Amino acid sequence: MINRNLKDKLLQLAEKYPIVSVTGPRQSGKTTLIRSVFPDYSYENLEDPETRLLAQSDPRSFLNQSDRMIIDEIQRLPELFSYIQTITDKNNTEGQFIISGSQSFLLNENISQSLAGRVAILHLLPFSFGELTKGNIRISESRDLLFQGFYPRLYDKAIVPGDFYPNYIQTYIERDVRQLKNIQDLNLFIRFMKLCAGRTGQLLNMSSLANDTGISVNTAKAWISLLEASFIIYLLQPHHKNFNKRLVKMPKLYFFDTGLVSSLLEIQSSNQLSTHYLYGAIFENFIISELIKDRFHRGLRSNLYFWRDHKGVEIDCIIERGDKLIALEIKSAKTYTESFFKNIAYIERVSGNEIEKSVVIYGGDRSISTNMGELFSWKEIPDFNRKL
Repeated sequence: MINRNLKDKLLQLAEKYPIVSVTGPRQSGKTTLIRSVFPDYSYENLEDPETRLLAQSDPRSFLNQSDRMIIDEIQRLPELFSYIQTITDKNNTEGQFIISGSQSFLLNENISQSLAGRVAILHLLPFSFGELTKGNIRISESRDLLFQGFYPRLYDKAIVPGDFYPNYIQTYIERDVRQLKNIQDLNLFIRFMKLCAGRTGQLLNMSSLANDTGISVNTAKAWISLLEASFIIYLLQPHHKNFNKRLVKMPKLYFFDTGLVSSLLEIQSSNQLSTHYLYGAIFENFIISELIKDRFHRGLRSNLYFWRDHKGVEIDCIIERGDKLIALEIKSAKTYTESFFKNIAYIERVSGNEIEKSVVIYGGDRSISTNMGELFSWKEIPDFNRKL
């Protein structure tokens, strides 16, 4: 089994909180991680109809059958949360319940109020590049890695992306989408997902997305929220400091997994991906998702933003470090040119001394220091994350 970076934080928080929640997309490895970390806990999965009926008909007996319990896919029975609250308040035992699910059920206001102060919230995403490397899985070409994606089952069962992702999308639609939203036309929702994939790394224009799908703007907003709640997409927010410039207010759209993007775009091979007109955006998506995974798998919130002014000058990623910032540009090209640092030089001029470090991550193999900033190969993204 490939060790997950979240393991240490999971163990640490289970010694401090009565409830630890682990959410993330389907098949990101949540159950495997939790059961390996807590082998002595009883395990219940609410995807099983019989188990769910038992928990629904007699929740107190269900929750009191063991001193320590893992409850998987708990979003299937949200009424359990109020019972869990009373049990943990009475027992005052750390690590009594480990709960997991493939939806961000804690976005529900009632659930958040029930568990406020009692639950530690963690997110497990698909493998990071660093986790694959530590697991002795070596992929030398970025196009192969981006096309393959990062879901554990691809590596555990040696499933080819062309078989895995269509089935994954279908499972996601039939389970999560049907549970969260009463969507009548599921084919229209799939079209919506495909149009989102075509906007990877772009500003999220709800009106344009709604028009192209043939739905209302309010429906588009609801469907974007659904994709967020089930950890399919991530919205990167613009940096809030204005540097005396008018800035765009729309977020940028990214997916948590580039293999899923490739499948939605109907890309059939890594060779096709490398010549695709969206390859640069998908490479950018890869780097952004790696930065997010590093934060989430350390139990931290995202500190990532982007910067773009009204003239269209953009920095792909702004990383906050206290009152200082790291300006990061992402380039899929394999050959370095000084133009990589052009926009960073601009933001350094308008931001005063707030930029602590200037970095470019690119598609080449060499990492070097230049007089304009640090140049990192995509292969060094795990080292870059460790230095943050």
